[in-house]
Amino acid sequence: MTGLGYVPPWCVNAGFIVGQHTTLVVDTGANALAAATIHGYATIARPGNRLIVIDTEKHFDHIGGNGYFRERGAEVYGHGGIERTDREFLSEIAEFNEQISNPARRARREADVFYGGTSLANPSRPIREDVTLELGDCAVEILLTPGHTPTNVSVYVPQDSALFCGDCLVNGYLPNLDCGTTVDWQEWLVSLDRIERLGPSVIVPGHGPVAMGDDVKRLIGIVREELERSIASGMSPTGVVETRL
Repeated sequence: MTGLGYVPPWCVNAGFIVGQHTTLVVDTGANALAAATIHGYATIARPGNRLIVIDTEKHFDHIGGNGYFRERGAEVYGHGGIERTDREFLSEIAEFNEQISNPARRARREADVFYGGTSLANPSRPIREDVTLELGDCAVEILLTPGHTPTNVSVYVPQDSALFCGDCLVNGYLPNLDCGTTVDWQEWLVSLDRIERLGPSVIVPGHGPVAMGDDVKRLIGIVREELERSIASGMSPTGVVETRL
């Protein structure tokens, strides 16, 4: 599903892959409400299936709903480098509140409503290398695709030629290079090459519309060009000089 709201104008994509006995949820949204929506759709798609989760990266718009799933017994897979703290989570909420343009609403901390019932939960099943997860009648490949952050992974479904790639690719938005250095951006190019070699016919990006057919190659090319320009200039497309967050 696409369009689970976060910081305007961004919306984060989440999805799920249904197997015979296990359903894999890809990302949990920014908060408990998003997670409840994802959980509901994933559950009704095949009632009785075990639910497991994979986080495609460490940023809170992708992992904010982890706590909701953990409270319901779901294991959460994610890169072993995902270790967010409560202090970082509170800072995220404060930053979100600062996006509110009206000072009266900002003073009321209305961002707290968005995060109601949301608690930080890091992955319970850390991964540090490519792995295959068996869902019953299908297997999915979890692939390390660092660049946007060192913790980025992609989820490939070979039988459907479909790839969930998190923020390794975004569609319609400038890719977010602001939390990396030229070294990270060069790793990102390697990840794009890896994705291109897979030859997926469908890509679910971290943000923006799903890409299919000819749009897949176009999307990879657009992000590659932005990376190459940023590596040459030492500056992200939004004008931020390379830095590691």
